[in-house]
Amino acid sequence: MSKSLFERGSVNNIRIHVLPTQRFKTFAISLYAGIPLQEETVTTTGLIPFVLRRGTVSYPETTQFREELERLYGAGFGFDIYKRGDYQIVQLRMDTINDSFVQSDEPLLDQSFAFLGEVLTKPVLEDGKFRSSYVTAEKETVRKKLESIVNDKIRYAAERCTEEMFRGDPYRLHPLGNRVDIAAITPEVLYEAYQKWLQEASFDLYVVGDTTLEEISQLVAKNFPISRPSEPVYTGTQIQFTEDEVRKVEERLNVNQGKLNLGLRTSITYGDDRYASALVYNGILGSYPHSKLFINVREKESLAYYAASRYDGHKGMGMIQAGIEVANEEKALEIIKNQLEDLKQGKISELEMSQTKAMIRNQLVEMQDSAFEQIAYDFNRVLSGKERSAEELLQQIDRITPEDVIEAAQTFHLDTIYFLQGEKEE
Repeated sequence: MSKSLFERGSVNNIRIHVLPTQRFKTFAISLYAGIPLQEETVTTTGLIPFVLRRGTVSYPETTQFREELERLYGAGFGFDIYKRGDYQIVQLRMDTINDSFVQSDEPLLDQSFAFLGEVLTKPVLEDGKFRSSYVTAEKETVRKKLESIVNDKIRYAAERCTEEMFRGDPYRLHPLGNRVDIAAITPEVLYEAYQKWLQEASFDLYVVGDTTLEEISQLVAKNFPISRPSEPVYTGTQIQFTEDEVRKVEERLNVNQGKLNLGLRTSITYGDDRYASALVYNGILGSYPHSKLFINVREKESLAYYAASRYDGHKGMGMIQAGIEVANEEKALEIIKNQLEDLKQGKISELEMSQTKAMIRNQLVEMQDSAFEQIAYDFNRVLSGKERSAEELLQQIDRITPEDVIEAAQTFHLDTIYFLQGEKEE
């Protein structure tokens, strides 16, 4: 596995990251735009990419927009909206075939940048604002997406646990926004928010493929005519919390299976030198089929339909999720707490260590087979300000000892217990 070979530059206050390689048959292009999570902007920012994907000046109708992608030999275009630490991130991405594999009059990379640049900077307008019909339709799209969360009870329970755990903190916000704020958004309001977002967001453009930093810089200058006053940078999330009494929240909905979620706080973030230790800790706790939660809660005691944990290094939090029979709540909770305590006490087998390291190693190695995975990994560096190549992280994982895991375990503190159960019988 080689070290990160991304080359860096900047044009129009847009940071550029290029990985020149002939390994892939396509060009992977990702544009990240991040702003701080805020109640006032989270809903308009969440709506913006939905409207941008409907049409541009050259392709004002959605059918024309899609036909242009087909003309580019079926180029892929999509977007994601998520939160990382204290930031709301919009990601626009394209996947375009390398010209050497097709016959094209004009380089496909050039055409793809012209298309992406227009999506970002030249949306279709009417009377100096977003097209009303597109805004109305996409407001409904976002509203339905937010409403649908409750239908996926595993996801709903995780969202609710996060809301309760981070009440008063912007991290409680859903990256798509607040459902109650959607109705008040007009085409004028959204266009004004879009212009502000275009000026103030932190932009990072990634390209992986058979190209150069010089070529990409020229394409950005040509196709992204944005006059931005500065190049905003991400500031690392400041982890501040006190070990207060554990808060328990119970909620009732029409569910057959209880959803038990435990929120944990830790001082270890992605930029911390102990990050590798936290990864191994979480792997032993609940990320894999050999993990303590899976073996002890699901397999040995047959108390859970699923039992797993995840770790968010950008926010310094962990989440344990288990699907259980309501009657088994107390017993399942006791066993889960026992696993947390066992890790703090150093009850870690050699097999747990070796299997966890092997699983993490496989994930890091497999990441090299995906251009977009390599991009996502490198973007962690931008977000956190921490230089750590995949090769370096792999070496750190290999050196982790049980003592390192115990030290990491001491930093994970139970903060919130959320339990979703069925409605009371009449």
